[in-house]
Amino acid sequence: MSQALPPAALPGVLQVLPFAVLTAVYCAHGALFNPYLPLWLKSLGLDVVLISVLCSVQAATRMFAPYAWGALSDRTGERAKLMRWGAVLALLASGGLWFQGGAVWLGVVLLLIYVQTSGMMPMTEAAVAHVVTHNGVFSTKLYGRVRLWGSLGFMLAVMAAGAWYEHVGMGSFPLIVTLSLLALVVSAFQMPDVKEAHAASVQPAMPMAPVLAQPVVRWFFASVFFHILSHMGIYSFFSLYMDSLGYSKTMIGVLWAVSVTVEIGWFFTQSRWMPRLSLSAWLVLCAGVMALRMGVTASLASMLWLLMLMQALHALTFAAHHSACIALVSHHFPGRLRGRGQALYIIVGYGVPGVVGGLVGGQLSSRWGLASVFWATSAMAVCALLCAVKVWRLNHRPLTGS
Repeated sequence: MSQALPPAALPGVLQVLPFAVLTAVYCAHGALFNPYLPLWLKSLGLDVVLISVLCSVQAATRMFAPYAWGALSDRTGERAKLMRWGAVLALLASGGLWFQGGAVWLGVVLLLIYVQTSGMMPMTEAAVAHVVTHNGVFSTKLYGRVRLWGSLGFMLAVMAAGAWYEHVGMGSFPLIVTLSLLALVVSAFQMPDVKEAHAASVQPAMPMAPVLAQPVVRWFFASVFFHILSHMGIYSFFSLYMDSLGYSKTMIGVLWAVSVTVEIGWFFTQSRWMPRLSLSAWLVLCAGVMALRMGVTASLASMLWLLMLMQALHALTFAAHHSACIALVSHHFPGRLRGRGQALYIIVGYGVPGVVGGLVGGQLSSRWGLASVFWATSAMAVCALLCAVKVWRLNHRPLTGS
């Protein structure tokens, strides 16, 4: 499941290039949008609780939009066409950011944007998983080669945006978002318009219930929930936390870039490391490292060198964990289940935890300060560790593979 494919079985560069480009542009858009959205909202005079609510809109859309898009793409097989529609509609909706209509207006605009973009990545992941899987074997090497371009796009964009906002201010945020979505539209229209063979059949869609009834799948999703919930401290509050500690916007961009740099290194070399442990063992290791990372960030974030070291652990807490999860989802949800399986991963991992993390984090930070958010996320990582251990035991009880 985590093996490299023989060279003859690997698709050509031209087959995976459009996926790499779309992933790079999608992640660049995310880097220009998500890390700086809280700072833009703060510049509009909103308080931290309201900011946390608005930042939770993305997570709220991930509770339903990815599955709806995923189910539709599984049924039709038209992942490329659906991604194009999503990109165009998100671009049109971004025009609403140019008007100051208050918090409710912003909430509606963000909802319209995120409903479209939330479904794009799971459809891309499903399409990539289809391309890099041969005879049931998921190639972590080829997947890493595609995914590293997303990390590279994120890193370059987040650093450039940090320097830009430092000198120009946050007033240009709507323009930057619109331009990034325009680039997403262009890249989406470069995707190959190929319909998956299984979707063209007249057979009814495969049911999800038998797969979800498996204990190992349920514990896997529990570990995903808590692990990514622990990441919400980074996604929703890291920029605000660093700003409150006196770090400049340029340095905040650098700190984000550190995490993505090691992420790129991991994706490029992961085929060397992933086979050394089972996929479930990677879940255990990544959760343990995540608990350490959040605890140190909560207590010693004023020490820049140590904070950078914790950011470097992103190679494990995100990159290794994400690759293991994508491989496990591809294994448990093959064929016509793939789109819904990837969408369910987004819902359980990024939807529900995003809402819970954003809303609860806002309350914690307003009462006990932003550091309390990271203490709480460290505790969530411990819960993820316990669930991952259960997955490991279930996978290794009869056999030694995962």
